[in-house]
Amino acid sequence: MKLSCLQENLNRGLSVVGRAVAARTTLPITNNVLLTTDQSRLKLVATNLEMAISCWIGAKVEEEGAITVPARLLTEFIGSLPQEKVNINLSPRTKTLELKCARFEARISGVDAKDFPPIPKVEGGITTKVEVADFSQGISRVVFAAASEESRPVLTGVDTKLEGDLMTLAAADGFRLAVHKLPIATPVRQKTEVIIPARTLAELNRFMADQKEAVEITVSPGKGQALFRLKNIELVSQLVQGTFPNYDQLIPKSYTTRAVVSVAEFLRATRTASIFARDGSGIVRMVMTPGGETKPGKMTISARSEEVGDDVGEIDTTIEGEESKIAFNGKYLTDVLSVLDEDQVALETTNPSSPGVLRPVGVENYIHVIMPMFVQW
Repeated sequence: MKLSCLQENLNRGLSVVGRAVAARTTLPITNNVLLTTDQSRLKLVATNLEMAISCWIGAKVEEEGAITVPARLLTEFIGSLPQEKVNINLSPRTKTLELKCARFEARISGVDAKDFPPIPKVEGGITTKVEVADFSQGISRVVFAAASEESRPVLTGVDTKLEGDLMTLAAADGFRLAVHKLPIATPVRQKTEVIIPARTLAELNRFMADQKEAVEITVSPGKGQALFRLKNIELVSQLVQGTFPNYDQLIPKSYTTRAVVSVAEFLRATRTASIFARDGSGIVRMVMTPGGETKPGKMTISARSEEVGDDVGEIDTTIEGEESKIAFNGKYLTDVLSVLDEDQVALETTNPSSPGVLRPVGVENYIHVIMPMFVQW
């Protein structure tokens, strides 16, 4: 293998695939990145056996070849180089990769590319396309609600339903539920439901920031795999096996109090209360009081800790229904309010022991349900 490419392109490519390099593994080669020539470009691949990322970068290829080298070492070395041309030369006999850039050069001992785990080809199944802006917003609004602990594996994923020209993403961790609906550019003929690991979608969302073209998605429930194809990047992921809970039953169908409030003000008041809630199990209390003919309704957001002290914040709100009290974990509230880009959000409640529902005002495609915390009022 003999080729040259720009340092900034190689650095960007390594940072993309680096997200899939195994952190802790019983298979040492998954700590490596695969470099291979592919149709006059350099292809970089990394995998942790659950997820594989491939990235293609422009290169002037003189000789074909392939090798794997330690990902962290290569990434740190390339990242420290000046933004100039990098010459890469592989000695097939010694499996040593030579790198030269400006007045720097290095030799890295590699491992034969044949030992690298094969990257699955996702064929068959359902293929569709989704606009980047819609998909990115959908991922941002649900992925944080997935469980991080493995005690119930299905909850570490995002339930993804494809039906007609609609995709529904849902995530839950037992304390909250986020559901977002978005249009898909290419309608699907057959209804499909799969569970995609939340980590996969979080990584995908990072790459999509620079993308303008629609994302092509292929899911193969039979093989238990999904493929996401972007410009110059492909991500293949294992699907989470199992059945996602029927979350429609968890969404309250009615409410006794509905408060419409500014997202920015609600977020500021919740963050302030959360400072005092840290030592008090994260509990943030809310009291919604309807207004009269001359004065607006108000929402009082407070937290208290026996050791530290207490805090009370008040914001104006439009309230429909009766006075209401409810308490939530402050983190769950700030998580959801942080991803809303609408100006106002509606909080619907029934009683202190029933879930609260958040809906952005003006859109029908997102709903967030939070279980309440039981407190002494």
